[in-house]
Amino acid sequence: MKLLTGNDLPTGDVVWWTGNGWSRHIEDAADVGVAGEAILQAEEGARRVNVPYLIEATLTDEGPRPAHIKDRIRALGPTMRPDLTLKPADPNAGSWVI
Repeated sequence: MKLLTGNDLPTGDVVWWTGNGWSRHIEDAADVGVAGEAILQAEEGARRVNVPYLIEATLTDEGPRPAHIKDRIRALGPTMRPDLTLKPADPNAGSWVI
């Protein structure tokens, strides 16, 4: 499984490609598969996201799980204070399409 990630240009938030836009929640991330490079190039040209890049991930019962620890931290937030992590069920956490 391949995911496309980057940082939202206006806010700097970590975002994940959903198949039709970007979300702050990795649970919304879509497998870009072999189309990943083409999507990456298009999004890089659109300048909506800073430094988009492809990562390897596996699908779990909880959703996509990045293969590398760096991207797991980017997806889930701080490792020392679990109370500060991004909670998808929180209505104030917000998800948007750019």
